[in-house]
Amino acid sequence: MEKNRLEAFSDGVIAIIITIMVLEMKVTEGINWETLKPLIPKFLSYILSFLFVAIYWVNHHHLLFTIKKVNAAIMWANMNLLFWLSLVPFATAWMGENHFDKITVACYAALALCCGFSYNILQAAICKTYDEATAKRLMTKQSSWKSITSIVLYSIAIPIALFIHPFISGFLFLTVSIMWMIPDKNIERAFEEE
Repeated sequence: MEKNRLEAFSDGVIAIIITIMVLEMKVTEGINWETLKPLIPKFLSYILSFLFVAIYWVNHHHLLFTIKKVNAAIMWANMNLLFWLSLVPFATAWMGENHFDKITVACYAALALCCGFSYNILQAAICKTYDEATAKRLMTKQSSWKSITSIVLYSIAIPIALFIHPFISGFLFLTVSIMWMIPDKNIERAFEEE
């Protein structure tokens, strides 16, 4: 399989995910600002999830750039990531509809954690196709503070949402998003060193 097909399929799934999220926000009747007030939690959850999915798309695109050959392990690892990402519209709607209730925020954090693990699985599957020296440099660099910090923050966001306050978990989601807005430049460096 050529990597173009993998990229095109992934791009299509991610575009559908974003489309489904925006369709969850129903238009209210009325033309004054008061009619929009009930949509504020839905809109905030949409913004958070749009940023979350957009960052995954950018980093996914960046990671797929490095693929030299596609194998079954990469395809299944990619499908695993897309499966977890496809649940984001449900978690987004549930969280927004229930005004960031602690249970919904904890479930959103658990989903974010699954997405993070899935991305790492895909990255590992791709690195297995590299020659040993490149894979070692890339995996060492990529298993950096971003990946570890993301997993830790998503993990602690679950009990924080349940036992302290869901908005603190929301702050942790934003922190992770800001960290990943710029893809890891170690990918290019590892290939430049070849």
